[in-house]
Amino acid sequence: MRIRYFVFFFFLLSIAACKSNPKEQQITKNLSIFFINDPHGQIENFSKIKAIVDQEALKTNVILACSGDLFSGNPIVDNYPEKGYPMIDLMNKVGFDIAALGNHEFDYGETVLKNRMEQANFDWVCANVNMTNSVVPEPYEYQTLSVGDLKITFLGLVETGGKAGDVIPSTHPWKVQNFIFEKAKDVVYKYADIKAKENADLFVVLSHLGYDNGYSLGDIQLAEQFPYFDLIIGGHSHQKVNTTVNEIPIFQAGSYLNYLGKIELTVKNKKIETLNWDLIDLNAAVDYDADIKALIDEYNNLPYLKDVIGYSVINHSSSQIGCFLADAYRTQMHVDVSFQNSGGVRAGLNQGDITRREIFEITPFNNGTIIYEMSVSAIKNFLKGSHAGFYYSGIQIEQQQNEILISDLSNRILPDQSILSVGVIDYLPAVYDQYFPSTGNIQAQNDVETIISYLVEVDNQVNYPSCTHYFRYQ
Repeated sequence: MRIRYFVFFFFLLSIAACKSNPKEQQITKNLSIFFINDPHGQIENFSKIKAIVDQEALKTNVILACSGDLFSGNPIVDNYPEKGYPMIDLMNKVGFDIAALGNHEFDYGETVLKNRMEQANFDWVCANVNMTNSVVPEPYEYQTLSVGDLKITFLGLVETGGKAGDVIPSTHPWKVQNFIFEKAKDVVYKYADIKAKENADLFVVLSHLGYDNGYSLGDIQLAEQFPYFDLIIGGHSHQKVNTTVNEIPIFQAGSYLNYLGKIELTVKNKKIETLNWDLIDLNAAVDYDADIKALIDEYNNLPYLKDVIGYSVINHSSSQIGCFLADAYRTQMHVDVSFQNSGGVRAGLNQGDITRREIFEITPFNNGTIIYEMSVSAIKNFLKGSHAGFYYSGIQIEQQQNEILISDLSNRILPDQSILSVGVIDYLPAVYDQYFPSTGNIQAQNDVETIISYLVEVDNQVNYPSCTHYFRYQ
């Protein structure tokens, strides 16, 4: 009898030991997470990513992720008949597993986003958007991926600083009217127990919040205020980041597909045991996948983008080009005044021939153009209230203490009641709607068409050694 009791007691001890210290939790598991952020339509280095990731997959478990902003920045992608499709096609073939929604995923509008999301073979995550009132399929708030003997849960977050007084990402407000966004700080707490609920080995954020948003929630603040995560893989701020905040590693891999982040991990007892970080310079990488390279070459074969339409006398920075854009808008729209927001100028111009492709790269968003009749007083209110910086043409603007003085090109002060015709891209009245009239005269040409027509029809020489027509109310 005693022997029976001893055997039974030993059996109970064995069960308790297994529950408190499961065998599988004692195993050290290996994982490499590769990621990109903010590629903005750049496709040249996907063949190198394919070669690097495939080689690593022969040795260990691999996940390939993107933390947002697939689109806007490359005319090959942005002006493809199916806008954005080359990115999705290449990411599918390279083998991406998961992607966060970035603010520029919304640039093409609902229908295009719906089609691109449905064509993707990878999962989309974003916890702070509700798409049920749109045609776009709802992304996962979080998704758990199984690779080898590992389970990795990814949570997606997108920034919402696109418009003062509203909660939307930094995109054209008219493109997101049917989506409901929440600030990331108002939703993250809901996912404090997700790692346990999913029985995941790791809980990772694919963050498109930006690295440090002191006024809001960036990756630093996310780690400080919501320490639920094993890793934060960031985006939006286009930085190279390798740091630890509140014992949470934070990474970011630059932008424009110049770099590939590699996080090499060993995991034990659902915790990171060791971590190695490598930022791979893709432009310096040699090996590539031939099939992906051939597909990239096919996408790049668009002769019309190589058409020469002008000449840049000097190397121009994006700030110098801002003044050129404002002058071109004013001339082609036949208005008294034009404005160009600084954030809408996405590239400079190298000295030499100007091609169509370069203009598409400078203004990649295909914004419409619109003319308003506005008083000088209303223009001042716009400049004061927006707290933003603008390139302008047709007038002179000066700040004296708290007052704005607006003069004509002959230095004559314009009275507040004077009415001027104002030409802008339609992004401005969408973001700063309280400062513009309710209706305007919509133009036939969009922003890039306006610039190209100016170069072809008016002046094909671009020469702006300085840009003095920039104003931001201080």
